[in-house]
Amino acid sequence: MSLNPARRTALHDAARWAMREDDAVLHEAPPAAAGEVQAMLDDRALSDAMAQLPRLSDADIRAMRTRRRAAIGTGGIVGIVAILGIGGWQAGWYRAAAPVPAHYETARGQMLDVTLADGSLVHLNGATSLDVTLEPGRRSVTMRHGEAYFDVAHLPDRPFVVRAGGAATQVLGTAFNLDIAAGGVRLAVYRGKVRFGDAAAKGAAVIVPAGWRTRFADGRAQPPTRFDAAQKDWRDGWLDIDAMPLGDLIDALNRRGGPLIAPPPQSLRGLAVSGRFRLDSPHALLDAMGLAYGFRTARVGTQLRLEPTAGNDARSPRP
Repeated sequence: MSLNPARRTALHDAARWAMREDDAVLHEAPPAAAGEVQAMLDDRALSDAMAQLPRLSDADIRAMRTRRRAAIGTGGIVGIVAILGIGGWQAGWYRAAAPVPAHYETARGQMLDVTLADGSLVHLNGATSLDVTLEPGRRSVTMRHGEAYFDVAHLPDRPFVVRAGGAATQVLGTAFNLDIAAGGVRLAVYRGKVRFGDAAAKGAAVIVPAGWRTRFADGRAQPPTRFDAAQKDWRDGWLDIDAMPLGDLIDALNRRGGPLIAPPPQSLRGLAVSGRFRLDSPHALLDAMGLAYGFRTARVGTQLRLEPTAGNDARSPRP
């Protein structure tokens, strides 16, 4: 293996110090890498190997000392450096550092577009957090919360995997959206196809093609359903939902900023709502939706709260 010039110089100086013969250098401060060189020379395995060599005469020893001095002065020390380099590599001293994940995060009402080093694009919705790690043989994302749209560069030798809320999405090159909410992880595929399922169970997954969407909940991916991938989505201020729990809808609206909407009461949280809505006026949207589904929107301080309408069981929209 090759060493950088600074490292080679440090080992060269340390080897000179460790192989000293005159007492003058004993009063010198040990060089920075002296401990590594001395540890190698003191290695029991090396001592045992040398003990197996034939006994040398005094003349042989004097000749070897002369050659050693010449070698140290003319670059022969590279041999010791090479031995140390190989041993250090085997011990893990010089291994390449593990790649550091790149962290991206947005606040409520903030959106962020990121171009990764591999050419992939990631669009983060508000209140979203994720980490991206790019390695020679793979690309991985850990998504902690929120929503993101991925437009993945097609690199067959480097699979792209997103882990979110217990689900794993694996692709080579495609475009898809992931949304982590209380009701599970929602996936919508816009181009190509993805493998979607339990991150901890190999094989327990479904293949979702473009124009289909599904949800991961209770440890498994639900059967995919169709949607219109050509329509505008949250990136353009629109929300298209099909049987989304009301609690998940509140999560989606809160990412946009504006008045914070409190989690709905238990009687409303699982109410399945559907439709296509603008996201620029959450209060007006909830007022209109409440007329159909049996709840009202009340402002309490700076927050909005949903309350069931008296006499309504909040299970289905009114006729």
